[in-house]
Amino acid sequence: MVSGCYSASTHTDGEHNLQSVYFRDRATEAGLHYTWTIDGTRPLNILQTIGNGCAFLDFNADGNLDVLLVGRKLALYEGDGHGHFKDVTAAVGLDRFDGDFLGCAVGDYDNDGWPDIYISGYRTGMLLHNEKGRKFTDRSDEAGIPPQPWGTSAAWVQTDPMRPFLDLYICNYCVFDRSSKQLCPDNGVLSSCGPRFYTPIPNRLYRNMGDGRFQDITHEAGAGATGRALGVACANFSGNGGQAIAIANDEEPGDLLLPRNPAELLRYSNAGQKANVAFDGNGNVHGGMGINWGDYDNDGRLDLLVATFYNEEKCLYHNDGGGSFTDRSMQTGVGAYGMQYVTFGAAFLDSNNNGWLDIVLSNGHVQDNIHKIDPALTYREPSLFLTNSGVGPIFYHDTSNKTGFDKLPRIVGRGLAIGDYDNDGRQDVLIVDSEGSPLLLHNETGVAGHWLGVRLKGLHCNRDGYGALVLAEFGGRSLLRHCHSDGSYLSSCDSRVHFGLGNSKSVDKITVHWPDGTSSTFNGIKGDRYITICQGSEVIG
Repeated sequence: MVSGCYSASTHTDGEHNLQSVYFRDRATEAGLHYTWTIDGTRPLNILQTIGNGCAFLDFNADGNLDVLLVGRKLALYEGDGHGHFKDVTAAVGLDRFDGDFLGCAVGDYDNDGWPDIYISGYRTGMLLHNEKGRKFTDRSDEAGIPPQPWGTSAAWVQTDPMRPFLDLYICNYCVFDRSSKQLCPDNGVLSSCGPRFYTPIPNRLYRNMGDGRFQDITHEAGAGATGRALGVACANFSGNGGQAIAIANDEEPGDLLLPRNPAELLRYSNAGQKANVAFDGNGNVHGGMGINWGDYDNDGRLDLLVATFYNEEKCLYHNDGGGSFTDRSMQTGVGAYGMQYVTFGAAFLDSNNNGWLDIVLSNGHVQDNIHKIDPALTYREPSLFLTNSGVGPIFYHDTSNKTGFDKLPRIVGRGLAIGDYDNDGRQDVLIVDSEGSPLLLHNETGVAGHWLGVRLKGLHCNRDGYGALVLAEFGGRSLLRHCHSDGSYLSSCDSRVHFGLGNSKSVDKITVHWPDGTSSTFNGIKGDRYITICQGSEVIG
């Protein structure tokens, strides 16, 4: 052991030969009783079909994941770590809030050990402070974070390695009010207007002052970006310590905000076009929605996944190093599989713990009467599961018909989050149906590989280690993962870093590269459990 400390909780699970993945919807029996509805006359407009988000989080710090569902009314369900949830919305004070709430971002902005929540929405926005797992209070006014004109996805990110606080990046969509065009003709049928009919709104970056207050530094930081933003994901993809902010825009070039000086990180330059992530491989702009970072080919560099509109490639940008990417969507198969769908939620996960990242996509059209425009299309669409081949040139196969996804109902798919809600080492999936109920997809792979889950505790950086790169070496293999909760669409994921170890029962060495530039290294870590790694030498209980 070189530096740091770790504590561990163990979960063993019988045999560890690899087999096919299978998911089953357990929402109702688990206790998630919630329904999203869309009010108003039909056909629906662009605001009505923008969708909703969800989150896996541990709001009471008991080691078990809880579920947050975002709609006009918020709902929080406390998990027991064994697959069951209890509605605690009223108990924690979330029943008091009502509004056009859309998305969420989970992060401990005051480093007190309790995850806080930012709720985004149309002409709203709330910073909810976690009062030691007992209740949430709205601190928006005293924090200086005003309601947004149309806030969508948001992310907590440590922009300055020398300041141990999470800043808040909020995406905004477009100018829309009662005077805006509500419906447009499409093949002679009135339906929702496309995004190009509306003026983009700049995003906002709020700097955490460390005393509960935030300062809008969007202009001086050059962080406003292109606009009509729907998805955001942050990562140190170059390994130089600077947290880049990747933004998926709707029918606008994608943005990649890079810190100009990693030592300060107070100004950003937009490298989207230079890095080749602004357009698809054919140079076309697309309707970017969900977005996620992950090293899909295990070459030690984080790649970028961007979900898109119907008849557009779902883009998988390979990190070539040196700040440059190549669109590998068609070569890997990802681009073609979802062409017929409108994809919002998008995330990487290692479903059977073989060390290779698979992909989950939630789909749903934005025109509720699309069948009248094109009889071949439907408003409700299937969710997709894409399996990573894990050999040779990486190729993804649509295995929805083998993994239980074909048994799921067609939905108006929007938000999507990944997390191991029963702590069995298998990553589960939470999906929003914006005209229905949530899908809680329990990973029921009968026999999977060994695994290791890592919680981070920052001391000189943000407490939860958001932005850290974690490298696990075992059995001649090396896997790079990063600590985050952002990404996908309007949603927040389990921030624990997950490693699938295949047939290896332990990790030879694990190294954490913290966002402040320091590193912690451990040797000989047993698998099939969750461990907590902290900066410094303090032992966690």
